Amino acid sequence: MSNMPSLHSSERPPRKPRVAVVFGGRSSEHAISVLTAGAVLRAIDRAKYDVLPIGITTDGRWALTADDPERMAIANRALPSVDQLAESPDGSVVLPVDPASREVVYTEPGAVPKALGEVDVVFPVLHGPYGEDGTLQGLLELSGVPYVGAGVLASAVGMDKEYMKRVFTSFGLPVGPYEVIRPREWEHDPAAARERVVEFAAEHGWPVFVKPARAGSSMGISKVDDISGLEEAMAEARRHDPKVIVEALLSGREIECGVLEFEDGPRASVPAWIPPVTAHDFYDFEAKYIDSAEGVVPAPLTAEETAEVQRLAIAAFEAASCEGLVRADFFLTDEGEFVINEINTMPGFTPISMYPRMWQESGVSYPELIDRLLQAALRRSTGLR
Repeated sequence: MSNMPSLHSSERPPRKPRVAVVFGGRSSEHAISVLTAGAVLRAIDRAKYDVLPIGITTDGRWALTADDPERMAIANRALPSVDQLAESPDGSVVLPVDPASREVVYTEPGAVPKALGEVDVVFPVLHGPYGEDGTLQGLLELSGVPYVGAGVLASAVGMDKEYMKRVFTSFGLPVGPYEVIRPREWEHDPAAARERVVEFAAEHGWPVFVKPARAGSSMGISKVDDISGLEEAMAEARRHDPKVIVEALLSGREIECGVLEFEDGPRASVPAWIPPVTAHDFYDFEAKYIDSAEGVVPAPLTAEETAEVQRLAIAAFEAASCEGLVRADFFLTDEGEFVINEINTMPGFTPISMYPRMWQESGVSYPELIDRLLQAALRRSTGLR
């Protein structure tokens, strides 16, 4: 008897991988995450992937949202939110913490739970704490669901500016001067903490930048010209994070470089230059997202400078044990040396974001960029690796 399959076989063709795009979240970068999700949803190849959008509200509820990127944009300078996009004010999406099942379930009070089907890979486009800091990555590891981007350790390191700098220093990467004010220090002896900042400024000069240690999108950052502005700057930073980092001003140019994981390892994009923003004191939140300050891609660097910043970007990626992608931010000082400021393990993917623009100029289109990230995640197992 022939072992050839019947031409009338009832077997279905393999289904497309199902991507859960998870966005929003509890951090102060909630709206930026929604903007990113809208751009990603537009770019995913629907002929190749099925898509399930899941938004996390500002109070932490996982909500089913419409697959409607047009509603995930800035309108009349107003930022979008998951709370506006959720299909139900009470419904919740549940991801079982069971590596044997990837079945996602939707529940509403008083209703029978509804199965939404299996998810093959998660694209977590969350920024800031409770999403980009290893917490969500830990949940996905427990669930056994592959995901785009850095793992638990690299995500945590990439979110905490203090420990990020400590890791970079241990690998011999150049970082600028900084001082950390921990929560107990400010709460129990603010006078001593202020004195440390004054001593730091006496050594490195005013102004200094006061930042939340674990936030992004330039939120909560203040440029402080003298001691009189410190109290207000600390209050603003602590509104986002009780741990604060104070950094010295580095005179020079702001340079960014993207890193993307290919089959043969990480590669660096052409770098970008962030010119001074004349309407803003520095490259703050409004300059980035509301007034859409334009970066210059590729950056006006010599071939040697370009090669050096690309080398350092990949070295930072490897030092923090990153996976998938990273945007590395540098200062090119007036003395001609690169100093790494920070990495972003899930950089913005909005239409104006620098990371996709740098890769576009490097020959990787936006849809191809999304596809590469999803394919890298699907190839990778969860657990120790």
